[in-house]
Amino acid sequence: MNKVKVILYGVGEVGSRIARHLLEKEGIEIVGAIDMAKDKVDKDLGEVLGSGKRLGVQISGNPDKVLSEVKPDIAVHATGSFLKQVYPQLETCIKHGVNVVSTCEELSYPYASDLQIAKKLDALAKKHKVTVLGTGINPGFLMDTLVITLTGLCQKMEKIKVMRLMNAATRRVPFQKKIGAGLTVDEFKEKIDKGQISGHVGLAQSISMIADALTWKLDKIGIDEVEPVIAAKPVSSEAIKVARGKVAGLKQIARGIKNGKEVISLDFRAYIGAEEEYDSIDIDGVPPIHEKISPCVHGDQGTVAVIVNSIPKVLNAPHGLVTMKDLPLPSATPEDMRKYVKGRMK
Repeated sequence: MNKVKVILYGVGEVGSRIARHLLEKEGIEIVGAIDMAKDKVDKDLGEVLGSGKRLGVQISGNPDKVLSEVKPDIAVHATGSFLKQVYPQLETCIKHGVNVVSTCEELSYPYASDLQIAKKLDALAKKHKVTVLGTGINPGFLMDTLVITLTGLCQKMEKIKVMRLMNAATRRVPFQKKIGAGLTVDEFKEKIDKGQISGHVGLAQSISMIADALTWKLDKIGIDEVEPVIAAKPVSSEAIKVARGKVAGLKQIARGIKNGKEVISLDFRAYIGAEEEYDSIDIDGVPPIHEKISPCVHGDQGTVAVIVNSIPKVLNAPHGLVTMKDLPLPSATPEDMRKYVKGRMK
């Protein structure tokens, strides 16, 4: 059987981490790479990844040219968080008959992002006989797919509460800056107003996916404003020092309301100096469920794993736009990737 042919669409921080993991896998081959950054275009992928050797894959700024020449089975897409922003890129892949697995947070459940775009993607993917999936560690797994799976143990449910608490000092520096670590409160608020800090993207998508899986008709989904987490004492990561009284990170809560009552709550907190890290899911039901992963799953490593492990799931799935709740249970692919793929490879 031929190797699974993958093209990278986006070779930024996350895309590069995914690429390095793909290079370790058997039965899979990176056949092309796309990125618009001037400092990456026309360079060998190995140079950009810092692998110390040439890989014979030149990064291109021309998606149509690359997609038509290398004819990949699937595109690993990692360029942005927002559906409207990435739609043209997804459309290009689909029209070339290429399946897509994407890190785009709003694509994880696009029906909650933009119903019109979601319908267009589904129709286009079916027309060109490909499958499109948005996923990741969160949204994509910890605060939605894992929650849905645990509800399978319940006879009845009243309320679901999910919390992700992480020490941002363990995450990459761009993430620490993204959550405002080291800023004054006024600087944090200014960046919020300017849209330079957006909080956690994907909470509404996760709530919608859970509710739809349970056929709960929600009155509304409420997303609280992003709040700074203020350091009570000096804390630091390798790159950022946070003085007492300055912003160490952020917190944000989203709520799903049904019949006037809060039935789903997602609580996301990320800041430098968190004394405990965990992912928890509490289900008020019969029986009650109290699941806790401590320390929390590493976000970058988990995202890479979910994206790569979803490749065979996408290649085996029906054509169209799919979400994690539509696919078989996720699983690791520790052996030759080809063993997990039934068909649809070029």
